[in-house]
Amino acid sequence: MVTPIDPDFMKHRTVVGKGEGGAYDIWGPVDPPTKLGIHGTAVAVDFDLCIADGACIDACPVNVFDWMETPGHPASAKKRAPSGRKTAFSAPLAKAFVRSSASRYTAITGR
Repeated sequence: MVTPIDPDFMKHRTVVGKGEGGAYDIWGPVDPPTKLGIHGTAVAVDFDLCIADGACIDACPVNVFDWMETPGHPASAKKRAPSGRKTAFSAPLAKAFVRSSASRYTAITGR
């Protein structure tokens, strides 16, 4: 069974970098290529749990993810990273997304 993303990761981890042109935070620890941390601010993806099955793409009603290559990572060679596009999740959309299978490795933080 897959361990789900820590919904309180922002309290337990520190920002160690910025993703895609500074559009979002990267939360450590990070030790590439096998440990990539959590990528995101308003919507976050745990790159160490993500298996690139497309669950977040199917569940997301507002298209906030873009593909990112992650060669050498043991779970998958690509991930869905937050796009950095400014998008607001309404409460019903956020609840539907969190109930989906994507909630194993994604979180809506509200930031």
